[in-house]
Amino acid sequence: MNEIKKDKFGTVVNKISFPLLILFTIATLIPIYILIKVSISKPADVLTQHPTFLIHNFTTKHWSKVLASGKLWPAFNRSFTVASFTALFAIIIATPASYVISRLDKKVKYVVILSLFFTRMFPNVGIALPISVKFIKWNLIDSNLGLVLAHLIEQLPFITWILVGTFETIPVDLEKSAMIDGASRIRALISIVIPIATPGIAVAALYVWLNSWNEFTYALYLSLSENTLPLQVYYYINRGGFFQTATYATILAIPVALITYALQKHLKSDSLGGAIK
Repeated sequence: MNEIKKDKFGTVVNKISFPLLILFTIATLIPIYILIKVSISKPADVLTQHPTFLIHNFTTKHWSKVLASGKLWPAFNRSFTVASFTALFAIIIATPASYVISRLDKKVKYVVILSLFFTRMFPNVGIALPISVKFIKWNLIDSNLGLVLAHLIEQLPFITWILVGTFETIPVDLEKSAMIDGASRIRALISIVIPIATPGIAVAALYVWLNSWNEFTYALYLSLSENTLPLQVYYYINRGGFFQTATYATILAIPVALITYALQKHLKSDSLGGAIK
């Protein structure tokens, strides 16, 4: 009787899963489409009580204004530099630390990971202010280094947590076999463990890069003369620049799409399992 119920439930799930997947995809893509539509539509098609869903009057006027404003590339360059160095330093710091944590006893490992997340128990708005005061004393305000350090404070617990899970899936026996064959522990780590963990490291790096690229709170506290791209979007929101806001937000999303596409081959759930086999 239970098996019959399970079969019926499985049949229903199979029938509705594909339509639900289509609905989820449409719900995800519609806001992006509207964002792009606003950035390339004439004001008369958008600023009306009943705006149309499709694009009727295409214009590059808003993009031309943004590109000619002289404020795009400094903000873009700063966001890209800070996000890239944050991801790089996070990988360099978190990879060896995560490997060590993953090989600890379960009880100790739990305490260490929990302590890492202690700072994440408070909202960014709450801890950004004391960090900003300290950075002013260290002359790190309005500098890329200050932003990178602030973003690392936020991202290191998460990337360490992700990488600990990655290293835990790699059997210790692989390292022992390499060491029996004459390799040192460092050599086994570099030649055996790291290559197998590459998909997990790529995912963690992408996660950190995206979070740093979109980060707003620390940038608001630590930026004075030069904005990041999220701050630039916020600047036009405050000014009521409807179309410039949409254009900047579209530009903000382009590198995210490109980098995600470039790393898509590593974003498969079975990549690590296949490597271990």
